[in-house]
Amino acid sequence: MKTKNKNLITLEEFKEKNYGKSGTKERDELDAGYENFKIGALIHDTRIEMGMTQEQLAEKVGTTKSYISKIENNVKEARISTLQKIIELGFGGQLELSIRL
Repeated sequence: MKTKNKNLITLEEFKEKNYGKSGTKERDELDAGYENFKIGALIHDTRIEMGMTQEQLAEKVGTTKSYISKIENNVKEARISTLQKIIELGFGGQLELSIRL
């Protein structure tokens, strides 16, 4: 029979302990930063799966390799219009947004 490690906590418990409950300034900043990180990681992974370099993606989108790198590495936040260009012009896809309440 497996025993539970009493020192393990969930990610949600860790975030609440270290950054507060959702809705506090510190927690909201953490969550927003994570969303930007996710967007950059998704762009990076998709670009790699499609066998494209940052330079090739930038050329298709009409921007610079440096800008693509900054988005992928969470140095710069991309505007929705830029994300749309990356998805549609760069990847041939369609950007879909939703709101959950």
